[in-house]
Amino acid sequence: MRDSHNSRVPAAPSPTPADDSDETLMLRYASGDLAAFDHLYARHELAVWRFVFRSVKVQAVADDLLQDVWFAVARNATRYEVKARFRTWLFTLAHHRLVDHLRTAKHHTSLDASDDDARSLADTLMADSGFGPVRQLQSREQAAALIAAVEQLPLEQREAFLLQAEGDLSVQEIAEATGVNFETAKSRLRYARASLRAQLKEFAP
Repeated sequence: MRDSHNSRVPAAPSPTPADDSDETLMLRYASGDLAAFDHLYARHELAVWRFVFRSVKVQAVADDLLQDVWFAVARNATRYEVKARFRTWLFTLAHHRLVDHLRTAKHHTSLDASDDDARSLADTLMADSGFGPVRQLQSREQAAALIAAVEQLPLEQREAFLLQAEGDLSVQEIAEATGVNFETAKSRLRYARASLRAQLKEFAP
């Protein structure tokens, strides 16, 4: 007689939080799963910080604003609904906190870009961003020029550009995050890219 215990098919391993989508993790956190929040934070903390830092240019301020953004995630957890990508919702919160800060900030202190900091921005530019030359940057001089050029963009153009470069948001998601229509978001990106190309044309291949 066959041993029924030994003939059982092993059960498939249970999924871990690390395997879940952002949206599932957020719903789990809203239901009281604190570990789900830790996974979300680990996935997105650096991208949000970079987005904020490129606009405020002061590390301590960026750190404070990042904390505020994640506090907002926690406060709004019970009201969270899957209407869009979690990342879009997260960067929408970051956009609103940044706008509030810039309305009250009287001045900013710009920091010199380090090699790692400047390269990080170049590395995060997506291939379909329409700004291919940045991906060819090799030297500190070129990377620093990129940071300076981004800082010179008008706020709305800079924010749209960084939401795509650092947040990996689509044009439609940028429009949703910043509260404008698709064509406005598209136009801001187009002007930002044109300005950056003009400023960095000496470094183009």
